[in-house]
Amino acid sequence: MSTKEQHNEAVEAAEEVVSAEQSEQASEVLEEDTRYADLVKQAEESQQRFLRAQADFDNFRRRTMKEKEELGQYASMKLIGQLLPVVDNFERAVAAASVNGDFESLAKGVDMIFRQLEQTLEQEGLKAMNVVGEPFNPEFHQAIMQVESDEHEEGIVVEEVQKGYILKDKVLRPAMVKVSS
Repeated sequence: MSTKEQHNEAVEAAEEVVSAEQSEQASEVLEEDTRYADLVKQAEESQQRFLRAQADFDNFRRRTMKEKEELGQYASMKLIGQLLPVVDNFERAVAAASVNGDFESLAKGVDMIFRQLEQTLEQEGLKAMNVVGEPFNPEFHQAIMQVESDEHEEGIVVEEVQKGYILKDKVLRPAMVKVSS
């Protein structure tokens, strides 16, 4: 074989090696391109899911704020509905007293209406405090005066000036009291 033929064979062998390396590199580049495309697609899908979740949360927040506002506006609706019969009875009692002029029956009617009102308020969880004879507690009592008392020791509620009320385990209005000193 001549040198030229040997040279041509060497060139062809080198071209085959280069060609094999190029095809291997091309397949690696192609594989990297498909992985890159998959990652880009996954990132876009994740972004879309995130945006949908954020929009859902914003809608939920707006909806709950609206419901809360409506609840605040109409929270007393049930209680007012229960008090309307009491108001009706007061109107009837006043009308009957003005026509008849019978104040004894008016007093009885007002007493019955007052008991009806108390019953309605108790059903809603309102309780009057019983404070006379109890130790003074600033969470439940508002002392307006201290009085000398031989019957009670110091710090005991002697007299209730204004009733206090508790609404379902919470002080609605503290009782105004006189305390022994």
